[in-house]
Amino acid sequence: MATDTEQQPMGQLVSQLTEQVSTLVREELTLARIEMVEKGKRAGKGAGLLGGAGVVALYGVGALLVTIGAALALVMPVWAAALVVAVLLFVVAGVAALIGKKQVKQALPPEPLAAMKSGKQDVDAVKTAIREGRHS
Repeated sequence: MATDTEQQPMGQLVSQLTEQVSTLVREELTLARIEMVEKGKRAGKGAGLLGGAGVVALYGVGALLVTIGAALALVMPVWAAALVVAVLLFVVAGVAALIGKKQVKQALPPEPLAAMKSGKQDVDAVKTAIREGRHS
């Protein structure tokens, strides 16, 4: 029994192949773009959180300096409250830094791995089809 491709002229088959490869490449590029946008968003969030952690750490340094000044100037329990505030700010900075680090780590490596894997599978499928076509 003859298949559709056996009945079509060679020029038409080449035209179909060109069209299908073109479509496949466009779709792979779209997948790569989507993946890179996703990773860029994660990297942006991570960088923002790390920047926020730096700001909070600066507030912590300011509070710590105020604490030291209060402790030296007054030598009263007021400094203990300022120290608690400073420690709290550093804890917040640490949590934000850990979350930011996790976000940045999820964005790396900045390669469209899923698109590359899909493209490699497509190439392997074409190679296999060509090999099988030669043997039949």
